[in-house]
Amino acid sequence: MAAWIVEKFRTWSDCNGDVESVYTKDELLTTVMIYWVTQTINSSVRIYYESQRNPFVLGQGERIDVPTAVALFPKAIAIPPREWIERAYHVQRWTEMPRGGILRHWSSPICWSKIYVNFSARCEFDSLRL
Repeated sequence: MAAWIVEKFRTWSDCNGDVESVYTKDELLTTVMIYWVTQTINSSVRIYYESQRNPFVLGQGERIDVPTAVALFPKAIAIPPREWIERAYHVQRWTEMPRGGILRHWSSPICWSKIYVNFSARCEFDSLRL
């Protein structure tokens, strides 16, 4: 399990194959131990299994109208074209990040937090009834 988790951190991050250039051994070991001790690795990967078996698909002409921010990271697993996203979502902010991958909140925390805070401050969340 530890090898699998560290391999995911290496391949899903913007680290050019050197996982320790982005994450410390303590961060990697802490992540592994959380999954190990709490026995939650199965529930953490279930979303990947479920989304493969039953993918979320909008019908013809359906759209999600909640204000949406998109931050694209160059080492993400999939980067859909902007026109596809805008067809389905009410995009209010589109940002192409200079670095980062799927684990963006860890590998690029400053970039991620600036995008999140800036977008959150500009949205009228009261009207969304969150």
